[in-house]
Amino acid sequence: MEQLIEYILQFSNLNTQQIELISKNSVETELHKDEYFAEAGKRFDYYAFILEGVFRICYYNRKGEEITKYFIEENHFIANPYRAEPFTEYIQAATDSKLIIFSQQQWKELSNTILDWDTITNKIFHTALMKKVDRMSSLVSEDATTRYLMFLEKFPTLVNRIPLSYIASYLGVTQSSLSRIRKNIH
Repeated sequence: MEQLIEYILQFSNLNTQQIELISKNSVETELHKDEYFAEAGKRFDYYAFILEGVFRICYYNRKGEEITKYFIEENHFIANPYRAEPFTEYIQAATDSKLIIFSQQQWKELSNTILDWDTITNKIFHTALMKKVDRMSSLVSEDATTRYLMFLEKFPTLVNRIPLSYIASYLGVTQSSLSRIRKNIH
């Protein structure tokens, strides 16, 4: 919980009662590598803060191929921006992971009780969105080697923590192409 509170304090101040309320309205849980936290076609009405581990957002294209769209690591939130609609992608633990989870009702309780909660969370989600756009936009028009080098720059801790197949999928290359790129660079 301390990790989450430290993260929130980057965006605003909280008093002792507010910190206790956040703690009371959340549950800590663990997921093992390869377990799904959310599945396409199902409702996903949670807010989760990653304490440990890496998650990947993925989907299946029309050919049935699994495509990795994005990675989310420690000290980031996971949420469904379209709360009333079923989730369109999968969220899978790429490593063993620990999360702090808030249900929709618990989140609402925080919003109704903590005066600046919506402002705080808007700042958090805006910052995350800007980071995501920055990480993804630079990958669009580059060659595979440049995309891999940018991946290393933007996700420096992931390369030794997650399967290369996930990285290859994210970069839009085959695993053998990624192996060749890595061999030529190192």
